[in-house]
Amino acid sequence: MDIDLALREDMPPVPTEETTPEEKKLYERWKRSNRLSLLLIQNHISRKIRGSIPDCKTAREFLTAVEEQFVSSKKALASTLISRFASLKYNDNGGIREHLMELRDIAAQLKSLEVDMSETFLVHFVLNSLPMEYAPFKISYNTHTEKWTMNQLLAMCVDEE
Repeated sequence: MDIDLALREDMPPVPTEETTPEEKKLYERWKRSNRLSLLLIQNHISRKIRGSIPDCKTAREFLTAVEEQFVSSKKALASTLISRFASLKYNDNGGIREHLMELRDIAAQLKSLEVDMSETFLVHFVLNSLPMEYAPFKISYNTHTEKWTMNQLLAMCVDEE
């Protein structure tokens, strides 16, 4: 069916009077492929997303516009997650383990968005998000020579609860 011809091949020149029948046939196949590809792609994308993408004449242009739209969405999501991560403090609702797991989950989401945080940074940040009643726990971390991982921190917090 060559439905993906418009995605694989550049648009052939628009036929003129000097164009050969083979070139006209190739142009018509490409044009049909482009029309079907656009319809197929647009029908499989949410209306909310489709509304924010400008009109495009080719399937390739449409896919490029979708990609650009998601790049900005990834940046916005990363900013939201960073804000949430930075403002999250332990507030005695639920256990300390849930608090640590929530922070670790946000860090994992940020990592998938290519916002990397070292394990050491994460452990320090988590410890700083704890209230004063965990001061002995923080002192214990500061007096140990080896670095802790998030998994070790989670295990220790479970022991403390």
